[in-house]
Order: sequence, then structure tokens, then C-alpha cells
Amino acid sequence: MNLAIDAGNTSVKVGVFNKARLIFKAGFALEDLEANLEQAFSHHPIAHTMVSSVSKLEKKAVSFIESQCPLLWLDAATKVPFKNKYKTPKTLGVDRIALTAAAVGEYPKENVLVIDAGTCVTYDFKDAEETYLGGAISPGIQMRYKAMHDQTANLPLLLPEKMEHFIGSTTESAMHVGVTDAMVMEIDGMISKYKVNYHNLTVILTGGDASFLSKSLKNTIFAVPDFLLMGMNYILEFNSNQ
Repeated sequence: MNLAIDAGNTSVKVGVFNKARLIFKAGFALEDLEANLEQAFSHHPIAHTMVSSVSKLEKKAVSFIESQCPLLWLDAATKVPFKNKYKTPKTLGVDRIALTAAAVGEYPKENVLVIDAGTCVTYDFKDAEETYLGGAISPGIQMRYKAMHDQTANLPLLLPEKMEHFIGSTTESAMHVGVTDAMVMEIDGMISKYKVNYHNLTVILTGGDASFLSKSLKNTIFAVPDFLLMGMNYILEFNSNQ
């Protein structure tokens, strides 16, 4: 079995895989990693672990993993199951690498656009030849609300809310329309642009805001919340079989 650990600045997600099947997942605060790792290893015969991290993990947690099984860190030098045409591969985020690997593993020989709606919205495209071409990055929903609040004197900081009408009749409703409707139009527009150039396009929507956005999109998409963990597992399997 494989263990995938996706560690952010304050929180972490873990997934245990039996080959390609996700059999256990959990999310918790970063400081609780070691305790949860001990529980995961005690309940599952984990043979390999991969870590994707934007922050430094505690040495005790890393030492514990290394005492249990081989540990592979996901970075720009990690072997991946696709050809990377990104012109600055060392700057490519590990999350985008993992998402592309998931696209290869789940949809081989297909044109796939992966949209990750999180802090930022990332668009990552791999073609039917399993070549990663790049994509786009734009501000996420919370970032857009925060920018309006931080960069003005009077606009409030709001939580996302979908409006029934496209014309905001109050300042707050106008902000909601400006963020949520514009985000949906952006995503639909990006999908349509890719469809013009790449036929038979499969679109995956993942990330923390995926469920909020998915019902409003006009284009057909597949919402897959665990796509990043799945990609880490595919990369781990790919390296374990080398």
C-alpha cells in the first residue's frame, strides 16, 4: 500500500492507496501529523510514502516515516509518467505536477484539462500524447474577496455566496456577483477556449471550491475531490516500478 501526504502551510491531507484505489483519507492540522501517521501505519501495511509539501515538516514526523518505509519527496526532479514541456520546470508547483499525473493515470491517451479551484485557480493541460503543455493561474475565490477588502477603504470581507440574479442590488450582493459569477464565466471561458483547439476534451474540477462552482458551470466537467492525492499515488507507483 502507498501513503500520500499533501502538506500545506497549516493543514495536511493524507490518503492510503491499495494500488490505484483510495481506501482511507483524512485531513487535519499540520501539528497533528505525527500522531495521525502512527495511526495510519498501525492500521495499514504501508510500503511506500510520498510527501508533497509547501512547508517544512517536523523532523520527528519525517524520521518516523523513514523508520517505517521508503520516503519519496515530490519535487521538480521526481520522475513522472508524462513528458514535461513547461519552459520553467523548476518553478512548476508540485500540486500541478501531481494533478497532471492523475490525468495521465485516470485518462490515458486523452486530452485533459485539470482545474484546481483552491487558493489560486490553476489550469493544467496534458494532451493525448501524455505531454504536459502548461496552463494558467488566476486568483481563487477567497483571494478575490480578500483583495477587494484589503485594497479598498469600505468594502467588507465576505464569505462566498451564490446570487440568484446577475445584477447586485446592494454592495455585498454586487461583490458576490463580481466574484462568483465572474469566476464561473472565467472557468467556462477557459474550457471553451481549450475545446476549440483540442477536441474530445475531458475536464476535471478539483480543489476546495470545486463543489461550490461545479453546479454553476455550463460545460460538462467531472468533479473529483481527491485528484491530487490520486496523482501522488500514480507518481509513487511509477517510481516504485522503475
